[in-house]
Amino acid sequence: MTATEVLVTRGRRSPARAERAPKRKTPHKGAIAIFAGPFGILFLLFYLIPIGYAVWQSLLVVERDGTYGAPQEVFGGLTQYLLVFQNAPFWESVGRVLLFGVVQVPVMLGLALIFALLLDSPALKGKKFFRLAFFAPYAVPGVIAAIMWGFLYSPNLSPFTDVTRSIDFLSPELVLWSIANVVTWVFVGYNMLIIYSALLAIPSEVYEAARLDGAGQIRIAWSIKIPMVAPAIVLTAVFSIIGTLQLLAEPQVFRSFSAAVSSTYTPNMTIYATNAIPNTHLAAAFSVVLALATFALSFTFLKATQRKATQ
Repeated sequence: MTATEVLVTRGRRSPARAERAPKRKTPHKGAIAIFAGPFGILFLLFYLIPIGYAVWQSLLVVERDGTYGAPQEVFGGLTQYLLVFQNAPFWESVGRVLLFGVVQVPVMLGLALIFALLLDSPALKGKKFFRLAFFAPYAVPGVIAAIMWGFLYSPNLSPFTDVTRSIDFLSPELVLWSIANVVTWVFVGYNMLIIYSALLAIPSEVYEAARLDGAGQIRIAWSIKIPMVAPAIVLTAVFSIIGTLQLLAEPQVFRSFSAAVSSTYTPNMTIYATNAIPNTHLAAAFSVVLALATFALSFTFLKATQRKATQ
């Protein structure tokens, strides 16, 4: 008998032995329920139920029985959604944040990528200091950051009086980009950390092979690092798109510094102002439309990047 035949014979099981082979155990259903149960309960209470309640509220209208009759909530179908699509200030605010995102998001992610590459460069000294310096603004609450920058922009309060009087950062033409500067200052470090974490996960053998081929640091960054952290960049882009459409704190604070920022300056501000009237049902319809728009933009961006990656 040859060695091959011996190995084949040893690899075979007799019918009796195959029958005695133990069955593969499946995870205990009770353990799965214990670990997944808390998440499912929290997901139901703080995600699904609020969404369902908002959708239900958006389908109601308030009617009065006569001039002095008590208001009653009745089913109105798509009445509130018709009002949403007829509301010009809301769609102006949507267009404003879309313009904001088209300019601000690429700038912010570009800076985050540059900072992450710098931190990952072996030539950089004092990495701990720069990592902390880049990330520190994210630890500042958005409202505090907006107040701080609002004072810096204000001609009467800023320590840079000559600059703020020659360039009106709070004018209707520039206030949107002044807000964009605040958002970029706060969130560039957060996005940098995500990209930097992806850079740290790249095997060192890849860099060693590139250096053996004669590649320099710039070539390695362009041809190896950036392509390999592309999924992290896509993730930060999706987060930024969602955050752009939900812009609220910074422009809300800037209302105290600039008359150019109205109560309907962004979609979330429109929802907040509508709910304060109070018109809860119309505000709920605004929220549902904004959520659908956010999902549609994020999904379209993900599909576009996936299609480009597969080509």
